[in-house]
Amino acid sequence: MLPITDAQIRASFINASVRERATLSLPADFAELDWERRDFLGWRDRKLPNVAYVVAPVGGELVGVMLKRAEGRLRSRPQCSWCEDVHLPNDVLFFVARRAGAAGRKGDTVGTLVCADFQCSANARKRPPVAYLGFDVEAARDRRVEALRDHVVGFIREVAE
Repeated sequence: MLPITDAQIRASFINASVRERATLSLPADFAELDWERRDFLGWRDRKLPNVAYVVAPVGGELVGVMLKRAEGRLRSRPQCSWCEDVHLPNDVLFFVARRAGAAGRKGDTVGTLVCADFQCSANARKRPPVAYLGFDVEAARDRRVEALRDHVVGFIREVAE
C-alpha cells in the first residue's frame, strides 16, 4: 500500500458523516507505519473502543469504511474472514458497517469477522508450513496476500453497493 495522509483518510470514507470524519482518531503509530507491508489500513478508534476504520485502495482510488463492533459474544473461536488464518495469535471480532448512501440511511448494514486489531496483513505474510515435498512456500504466501486484498476490497465494495 502506498503511504497516505490524514486528509486523504478523512476524505475517503463512504459511510461516515462529515462530523464522524472530523472526529476520528488516527492510529497511535500512524507516523511510523510500514506501508510496504500493508494491504489496507485498519484500526480501532482510541476514543471510541467499539468503532473501527478500514481504508484500502479500490479500483485505483482510496476508499474508507467506518465499522462498529457488534454487540454480544461469540460462542466459539471464529476464523477471520479476511486473512483466513487458522492459527491466529489474536482474537477475531464481528464488525458491522453501515452501507453507503440511501441504503445506509435506511439502516442497512454489512457484517464481517475480522482480526481484533486488524493484524491481517502480518498474518497473511507469515511463512506457511510446508504442506508436502516441493511445496512452494513463497507462492503460497503470495496467494494468501492476494486473497486478503480480494477479501478486503470485496467487503468495501459490498458496503458501497
